Amino acid sequence: MKVKKRKTAIQQPKETASDSEDELDPGTHKKSLEKLKKIDPDFYNFLEENDENLLNFEDSGDELSDKEADAENTVHKPGPLQGDSDESDFEDADAKPIHGKITLKMVSQWQTELQIEGKIKLTTLTTVIKAFNAAMLRVTSEDGTSSGEFKVEGSSVFNAVIQMCVLYLPNAIKKYLGMEQSGKDPSKCKHFIKIKGPLVAYLNDLLKLLCGVSSDNILTVLLKHLHQMSLYIACFIRIAKQSLKKLITLWSTGEETVRVLAFLCILRITRNQQASLLDLVLKAMYLTYVKNCKFVSPSTWPGINFMRRSLVEMFTLDLNVSYQHVFLYIRQLAIHLRNAIVVQKIENRQAVYNWQFVNSLHLWADLLSSTSTKPQLQPLIYPLVMVITNTIKLVPTHQYYPLRFHCVEILIGLSKDANTFIPILPFLVEVLTSYDFNKKHKKMSMKPLDFSCILRLGKSQLSENGFKDSVIERLYALLLEYTANESHSIAFPDITLLAVVQIKQFLKTCSVSNYTKKLRQLLEKIEENAKFVERERAKISFSLNDDKMITAWETSIRTKGTPLLHFYENWNKINKIQKRKKVTKNDELAGELPMIKRPKVSEDTAVSKTENKGPLVLFPSDSEDDKDDFGLNDDETSPPKTKKVKKKEIKNKKVNRKKVVNNTEEFNDLGDKNDIVQDFSVSDW
Repeated sequence: MKVKKRKTAIQQPKETASDSEDELDPGTHKKSLEKLKKIDPDFYNFLEENDENLLNFEDSGDELSDKEADAENTVHKPGPLQGDSDESDFEDADAKPIHGKITLKMVSQWQTELQIEGKIKLTTLTTVIKAFNAAMLRVTSEDGTSSGEFKVEGSSVFNAVIQMCVLYLPNAIKKYLGMEQSGKDPSKCKHFIKIKGPLVAYLNDLLKLLCGVSSDNILTVLLKHLHQMSLYIACFIRIAKQSLKKLITLWSTGEETVRVLAFLCILRITRNQQASLLDLVLKAMYLTYVKNCKFVSPSTWPGINFMRRSLVEMFTLDLNVSYQHVFLYIRQLAIHLRNAIVVQKIENRQAVYNWQFVNSLHLWADLLSSTSTKPQLQPLIYPLVMVITNTIKLVPTHQYYPLRFHCVEILIGLSKDANTFIPILPFLVEVLTSYDFNKKHKKMSMKPLDFSCILRLGKSQLSENGFKDSVIERLYALLLEYTANESHSIAFPDITLLAVVQIKQFLKTCSVSNYTKKLRQLLEKIEENAKFVERERAKISFSLNDDKMITAWETSIRTKGTPLLHFYENWNKINKIQKRKKVTKNDELAGELPMIKRPKVSEDTAVSKTENKGPLVLFPSDSEDDKDDFGLNDDETSPPKTKKVKKKEIKNKKVNRKKVVNNTEEFNDLGDKNDIVQDFSVSDW
């Protein structure tokens, strides 16, 4: 019984083979296809689009001769597929595979083919992309060998292949797709489907190369090339996300030129696929910004400012999409602030009083200021102002005066650019009444403290005299800036009334002349501007309820100019010059005066000088390290005979003066040749 079962099992395929031969009959095949069209029309449409040979089975069978029918009556061979091939498979049917090592002659030949004025061949593009892949395999593979058609050996060939692709491949692809004149989407071009696979392979290799490079110069070249290829990157979402991830890292941590180029690539890729990529890019860039603005110093300020301005540019691409993000992140800041107010703990305060929180406030204020003419984000001004003002009120002590000044500076910029009134004066005048500036300091400091990179002051800094100097300087600057911005307002006398009263009270109680002199000058300018506005306001005949007339009156006063605004503009020019000096470190450079290099004196000239009884030292120095500074010879390092020198100086004063004049000319010549002053760079600030 077991044997019989095995025989039947062995004979079973013959029966199925005969059944399959019946099923291959054209008539039955046609009936089954019509039945399929009724049962599953979607699948029938799919077959009709992707495999026409299967539906035209009867026609293709009639075309066969009798011998071909006998030879192929058992096996059905489908026709060539006409659908999209896999992205990784970019073999061209006409291309003849070339196996072997790439030479410079081959690279130059491909280079000329990429630059021809006529039509670019697909075989040339695929061959060049395969050569680039071979160059990448030489770098990325463990043994340095390539498993593809080509092999790249030697650094000269490697550099030639990379240079060829970077310089000539983007224009060649444009020519092949016909995108030279019309700036249309590459995916809608006629020949895009043919080059789709090679293009994906090339972009993947280009990202690998970008991730493996650390030199700023090479990164600059590759990012410029990537900017040209951004149109094609945007056609593939997966590659676009990978490239954006790397570009955002370079945007936040790279060198200045690398940062700018990375941002331009991000902007171009996102614009081409704004619907699908903008949400992800905005979220990733904001989180990266917050991560990289944790520590603020003079060296990190330029990078943080650049990230903030470029992020504002990204958020303005689509304000309807940006509203959801901005609302969410301002709400998160408000939650942190509420927790710090309700739960009086150090951890909750530290979640608010840090640079990440302050820089986030600065970012949203800049964004709302830049979009003040558009209505989408304007409802968020009020909650942002409430967050900033309550941040100032959280811990209103002397230690956090720098943080208060940073917040006030943000509010002044928002009020000016958004043309919105924000009551800022109470936060500034409160400093004059809450701190005793007559208190004697315990420590002396040569320079005032710089609050630009500080949020909190230590106890030792509070006891220095530089602390009070810096506070008065910042108060003077911020009061002057805010009152100058509001100097054209019809309500200026009423806005500044409380501030004027408190400044007068401070002038009565303060005994430090340097502080009272500054604030008295500011008080005079505020009162002068208030009288000017009152005189102009007395001439009006319209009602104060008429907003349009008030706006027109304030605009005319602004264009005409106010006394306080003129004073602020002149002061601001001088202040900017002082800031530039601070950035360029002119104070330090002034301390390092140029040194004189004494010329080498030969024996003959030395004898002649002793005969003429002239002085040996023209510029005596008080420092003990003259040997190191001027580079004296061994003969000159011996201690001079001071008595003889003094007698000769007394006898020959006229001779000395002439020698000094001559030596200054020599000093100028030496200074031109050997300048010991170090070069400075503004980008380092």
